[in-house]
Amino acid sequence: MYKTFAEKIFGASAGTIVFSKPDIILTHDNTASIKNTFLKMKGEKVIYPDKLLIVLDHNAPPTSSKLATQYQEIREFVNSQKIKNFYDAGRGICHQIMSYHAKPKMIIVGSDSHTCTAGAFNSMAVGIDRTEAAGIWKRGETWFNVPESIKITLNGKLKKGVYAKDLSLWIIGMIGSAGANYFSIEYHGEGVKTLSISERMTLTNLASEMGAKNSVFPADEVLAKFYGKEKIDGIFADEKANYSKEIEINLDEIFPIIAVPHNVDNIKSISQIKGKKVHQALIGTCTNGRLDDLRIASEILDGKKIAKDFQLTVTPASIEIYLKAIEEGIITKLVKAGATILSASCGACLGTGQGFSG
Repeated sequence: MYKTFAEKIFGASAGTIVFSKPDIILTHDNTASIKNTFLKMKGEKVIYPDKLLIVLDHNAPPTSSKLATQYQEIREFVNSQKIKNFYDAGRGICHQIMSYHAKPKMIIVGSDSHTCTAGAFNSMAVGIDRTEAAGIWKRGETWFNVPESIKITLNGKLKKGVYAKDLSLWIIGMIGSAGANYFSIEYHGEGVKTLSISERMTLTNLASEMGAKNSVFPADEVLAKFYGKEKIDGIFADEKANYSKEIEINLDEIFPIIAVPHNVDNIKSISQIKGKKVHQALIGTCTNGRLDDLRIASEILDGKKIAKDFQLTVTPASIEIYLKAIEEGIITKLVKAGATILSASCGACLGTGQGFSG
């Protein structure tokens, strides 16, 4: 029987309920709430502390005394449970931090809908809720309904000035915000080789915006190079695997597009909104806060000044990216153009931290 990625990694056919022990359990600021649920479950010691990855990012640095207290409670919990993989406020956004831990063939769960980002590393990465996260802390395993799969074949190469975000929105506009509900999305084709790991992370990240359970790329030479290897062992679908839907996209036909209010699948070309007044912009988030994103923005703004009635906020996705951007002079160019640089966090995107404007 020919199998999809999801069927292979779970060792069962689509529609089957399986139990599995995740390799990584990600939580962020919601760790405080999850801890309380864990205690209500009569939990005392986390069964596999080395599998926990905790990142303080959604309100980093905390913007109220209540949040600061919760952050301290999380630090105390981390110390008492001897959790090694802990990243305090300012270290980075959890999905970028995950890129330092994810490996092919891993099963990764996280109490955040964009956990699917880690599929760029040939892992099965899915979002879960807080109660389920607490249960995994206690028992070390959870159940999965093996999803049906959608095959997206990419041909050609993106044109200059067209990026992975455009491709992601193109797909969302094509199938709708609920078009992939509980499906596993696989990326195939020669066009995959033209996409960097950063671009792949953008595509897998936005799988949640079309309802997908997960999204995944093969463990190819691009991923091997990311790990500093010539070849890397992974899992991917059989050539003749059965899919619920197959989509073929020519990358050279994609053009710059944008999602306009109030739905992510309300897609327009940039030319369609030309002349529309914009007052604020954010460069960052788990979707587009990586070094190449900041580099592109700085090249566009180099030697220019943003309008006086416009606010530009920039949040690097991690402290490592922030430091590299400083070393390359990227931050200097952005600041001189009039941008405000914030610490690595989710707050400005989520609307709960620095940079939020109602």
